[in-house]
Amino acid sequence: MAGTKYKKIYLESLGCAKNQVDSEILLSYAIERGYEVVSDPEKASVIVVNSCGFIEDAKKESIDTVLSLRKLYPHAYIVLAGCLSERYMDDMDFPEADAFFGNHDLSQFSQILEKAEEGEKTFLHPAYPLSKYAERDDRKVLLSYKGSAYLKISEGCNHRCAYCAIPIIRGELRSRPEELVIREAKRLVDSGIYEINIVAQDLAAYMSDEKKTGAFVSLMDKLSSIDGDFVLRMLYIHPDMFPHDLLPLMKERKKILPYFDIPFQHVDPKVLRPMGRVGNEEVYLALIEKIRKELPESVIRSTLMLGFPGEDEESFEMLEDFVKRAELDWMGSFLYSREEDTPAFSMRGKREHDKAHKRAKEYQERISRLQDEISARRVRNFVGKEYRALVEEKIEGDEKLYFGRIYSEAPEVDGVTVIVGGDLEAGDVVTVRITKAMGFDLEGVVV
Repeated sequence: MAGTKYKKIYLESLGCAKNQVDSEILLSYAIERGYEVVSDPEKASVIVVNSCGFIEDAKKESIDTVLSLRKLYPHAYIVLAGCLSERYMDDMDFPEADAFFGNHDLSQFSQILEKAEEGEKTFLHPAYPLSKYAERDDRKVLLSYKGSAYLKISEGCNHRCAYCAIPIIRGELRSRPEELVIREAKRLVDSGIYEINIVAQDLAAYMSDEKKTGAFVSLMDKLSSIDGDFVLRMLYIHPDMFPHDLLPLMKERKKILPYFDIPFQHVDPKVLRPMGRVGNEEVYLALIEKIRKELPESVIRSTLMLGFPGEDEESFEMLEDFVKRAELDWMGSFLYSREEDTPAFSMRGKREHDKAHKRAKEYQERISRLQDEISARRVRNFVGKEYRALVEEKIEGDEKLYFGRIYSEAPEVDGVTVIVGGDLEAGDVVTVRITKAMGFDLEGVVV
């Protein structure tokens, strides 16, 4: 168990980028309490698994991670934190973890560390903080590659999509005050961050909890007016909420990357309506066309869901048609997970769900092969052109090869650019000329 003379902490951050921000905040509180953050769990007295509880696969990964860490590091005090702990704390029977911590008020993490130092097991399920959004804006550690950071502008969600457990886990939408977001962005820029990735459950819903319209575009206007050499990348905009007045601002403000993450999920109304969404194939294609007309350099990523109740072969063929016509730059997909306490849970029973799940796996394989061909073709459009690239890390075994990313590549989820250059370091920003495409990846020479 942990002791006051052995204050070293290791954190495994699972799930989404928003969870990563939470992980960075937890580590910041640990540092203030005198802990050293270590990259080797063997050296840690406290190990934190900041879990995901969104879908079944994510829940399993979180549990398996704790089991593995317990087996490998029996000496450590293990904390199961985050979404899985928040969602199921009242029903937890998991002796492999020493402590359970929710995600509603991260400022109370110090209480968990106090219990760790005393060697006591504990459950801590804090309520929301008294202020509407009280998270700190002075993270002392970032878990991204050097030069890149995530900036969360809101917490929770009010959309109530029928399949989604996020409102159960994260609660209702709580937008961060604009002045706090801008202050944190300035701190990131002043600390040398080049790429600020703006994240939320839905960026377009920013300040809708305060009944304010146009707040997200106004925020992007102010963020892009901050002095300094940096760029802004927007991650996740609900297609039914897309703010069209964002496009003329992006034409004017080159700091806002022409990169759009728009999770369409599906295009057949008989699937979308039970989901709680209002779009269709033609509406979504029109949105894509408008974005590309206004901003020809745009890169569009989306996520599709296979296997939701109501999907059949006709629905899937409609989705295939959409993928062919949309020519998305990047696309990910996942299988519908039947989550208890969500409206969609009762739409069909387990036996019917298992049958649909098997069919959806086949759909996923088919549509992934189709999208792979499209993505590989679209990345070739970058060959012969010059772009600024953020260097992430050196490629082992070669003194002049580095992994990096240009504007078309979001961290972790898209392809990368192999940079051929001189003496570069992680966090450097260089101009590269793209010389070739390699599958989903690019190769560029420093100019």
